[in-house]
Amino acid sequence: MKDLIVCFYQAFHQLDANKMTSYYHKDVVFEDPAFGVLKAERARAMWKMLCESQKGKDFKIEATNITKNSAHWEAFYTFSKTGRKVHNKIDARFEFKDGLIIKHTDDFNLHNWAKQAIGFKGLLLGGSGFFKKKLQSQTNYLLDKYMAEKKLPN
Repeated sequence: MKDLIVCFYQAFHQLDANKMTSYYHKDVVFEDPAFGVLKAERARAMWKMLCESQKGKDFKIEATNITKNSAHWEAFYTFSKTGRKVHNKIDARFEFKDGLIIKHTDDFNLHNWAKQAIGFKGLLLGGSGFFKKKLQSQTNYLLDKYMAEKKLPN
């Protein structure tokens, strides 16, 4: 399964969401602090939205410490809403079914991300449950909008 994870991150490095999500089981469950839990088509659409939004920009990732069920990866990009540079450090865990990723959990320090992406307000509020809930509401709203525009199944 280590090779599959390597291929997943190679596709991510190339911002190739279709290839990335081809490694996902049809019933995949993705979870991270920014989106919460996304299942199946919503998880695939999230990667498509992310990759499309970063093409031609300063986005880059580096994946390291890849094992048969985990990886560490770092994202470098400019947060579009504020123009602030972000260096996010993420630990990923994977579970597999039928030779594909059935569960993908990305974990990162949301407070650190908020300080970088938003600045002072992120420093003050980024560690709160209120901030996490509001962020997940916003990211899922954007995902719903993206899926509707692209006519993707929900």
